[in-house]
Amino acid sequence: AAVEKPRLHLWETGVIRITRHPQMVGQLLWSAAHLSMVGSSFTALTMALLVGHHLFAVWHGDRRLEAEHGDAFRAVKERTSVWPFLAILDGRQTLPPDYYKELVRAPYVLIAAGTLAAYKAHPYMQAGAALVRNTGLVPGGVLDGLLGE
Repeated sequence: AAVEKPRLHLWETGVIRITRHPQMVGQLLWSAAHLSMVGSSFTALTMALLVGHHLFAVWHGDRRLEAEHGDAFRAVKERTSVWPFLAILDGRQTLPPDYYKELVRAPYVLIAAGTLAAYKAHPYMQAGAALVRNTGLVPGGVLDGLLGE
């Protein structure tokens, strides 16, 4: 064929040494931080749904990769862990002496910079949120005109 079928490489380096599902771990940390700061029942429900979504994605993603890649994924799964550092503590994975070289890559640096920028922007986000009076399905809310109320 003129175009090759895309191939997936099952990595065991970089952040995958630490956790096979870094996005789920990030969502757990983000949710815990925001829930501890806001603490409302709405926030608790929202965070529970977001975390539940990511836990489902972990289960479904591992299932899909195992179905598509069989023994190759099972080997990666045996040498890595969902929970951070568990495979390293269990001895299934090791950090090389120069492990930091695996983490100093453009995508990781971009994510770290974006995270720091979002952290620094929080006062501006909070100031903007304070200007909002009503949103959603409340009397006088922004959807009133659309719903004919």
